[in-house]
Amino acid sequence: MSEIVSLDLLKMGKYAQIICYPTYSSKELDRRLEEMRSLRISAVEFVGESKIDDLPVQGKGCVGVVVQAYTNFGKVALKIRRTDSDRSGMMREARMLQLANSVEVGPRLVDFNDNFLLMEFVDGILLPKWIKNVDQIGTVDRIRDVLRDLMKQCWKLDELGLDHGELSRASKHIMIGTEDKAYILDFETASLNRRVSN
Repeated sequence: MSEIVSLDLLKMGKYAQIICYPTYSSKELDRRLEEMRSLRISAVEFVGESKIDDLPVQGKGCVGVVVQAYTNFGKVALKIRRTDSDRSGMMREARMLQLANSVEVGPRLVDFNDNFLLMEFVDGILLPKWIKNVDQIGTVDRIRDVLRDLMKQCWKLDELGLDHGELSRASKHIMIGTEDKAYILDFETASLNRRVSN
């Protein structure tokens, strides 16, 4: 079950804990809500298969928590920098995603600031679950087409000199959207300084 919460109501206990995960501070919350306003976020939707304090979220990692958000230009994926993250801000990840976008890889970067990264919302499922579903509703040709597209995307990143860094764990970093479109997600550990091996 999903819950859509307006920006003003995010000051309430359990929601504030997600915006300032894992260490809450009222001063940090106020600063982050102001940053959200500057990105024109009007509401956040708590939905997804991961959970934080019984609230569903799209995902939770070492650097951030991902939720759905609403802006005056539509629904987006919102990555919230964790308060205990070793990253000083979201600029580096935004730059890596922007580079990937330049060769048509990854969800489209919408905007970012110190603590937030707004991206195109991909309505889809992670690769392993998609493959299981294809067995029931499709053919091996669909899997082959998606894997071929993924290999092309990896080749484009290699040509760009951008190493994603986490594709050895593709089960967590590849989502299949509508019309079997594959998306490589999460460029937080991407680098231009490593030997590319996407």
